[in-house]
Amino acid sequence: MKILTILGARPQFIKAGTLSRYISQISNVEEVIVHTGQHYDVNMSEIFFEELKIPKPDYNLSLGALSHGAMTGRMIEEIEKVAFKEQPDWIVVYGDTNSTLAGAIVASKLHIKLAHIEAGLRSYNMNMPEEVNRVLTDRISNILFTPTNTASDNLKKEGYQNLDFSKVVFSGDIMYEGAKYYSKFAGKPNNELPKSFILSTIHRAETTDNYENLRSVISALNIISKTTQVVVPMHPRTKKIISDKNINIEFKVIEPVGYLEMIWLIKNCKGVITDSGGLQKEAFFFDKKCITMRTETEWIELIELGVNELVGYDIKKIISASNKLDNFPKLDVYPYGQGNTSEIVINTMLNFI
Repeated sequence: MKILTILGARPQFIKAGTLSRYISQISNVEEVIVHTGQHYDVNMSEIFFEELKIPKPDYNLSLGALSHGAMTGRMIEEIEKVAFKEQPDWIVVYGDTNSTLAGAIVASKLHIKLAHIEAGLRSYNMNMPEEVNRVLTDRISNILFTPTNTASDNLKKEGYQNLDFSKVVFSGDIMYEGAKYYSKFAGKPNNELPKSFILSTIHRAETTDNYENLRSVISALNIISKTTQVVVPMHPRTKKIISDKNINIEFKVIEPVGYLEMIWLIKNCKGVITDSGGLQKEAFFFDKKCITMRTETEWIELIELGVNELVGYDIKKIISASNKLDNFPKLDVYPYGQGNTSEIVINTMLNFI
């Protein structure tokens, strides 16, 4: 079996690295990796691949810094060329980027079987480009590997169980499998950090590109920092927007960190305040409560378990929730599977008819 894996951003490489490690142990499965270059990331250097034991891409298309339409169109064109050359049995895509959608469209047009890992996630906010990408990709996938039962239920509500060409499979979350593996390699960032701190990230466009939302988030973190220091690994883009808008910062800002350093920060923090999607889950993986500064989340099960609280951009709600970050509850549930996602994915693809 030959797999063509389409990736476009650093988080996707980390997820795919988990599956690639499993594939490397199987003699009858070959993987070819395509990096579309959707997100240019200076952190994806030689050491990134070496530290995380991730195979380097076989193809690098360098198609970042374009509009959504131009980027997706060029990706389809270039991925199609690779697919013609490699003649894969499957195309595998992850999540909800433009690269995901482009790979899915190529698979559909060339009648190559398509596997979507992290299928079935829904925010029900069609203003999010990611929501559009994931919905369209799900619709043309042959196997929809869901990370949670909630995601499986979403697909059943949308009628996927009645489609002849597709199959919904609960695989668990590949990020959980990866986090378990990478946890032992976690390392402290090269920064002076307080003994007790809250970890926060601010990067989503709904936060940074809306002045009122951004001002509220920064104000709340400033107030929280007076009691427990807030540490924010901040992307240069976010930093520039805050500077341009002359918003005062009173919490600790550090340079962006790699995945292994982020795991260390999660494991050693008091709790997490974020507008990220993936970090909500990673906090749970390491028994940390999370406050989510968004109006919706794809990870409903974390809300139901009481380990994640949706607060939007309300200053009072963010501050109030921060006082409840201690005392992670004892849970005997595994909403993200047993950490064997890779095995389920490959065995299902090998046996797919």
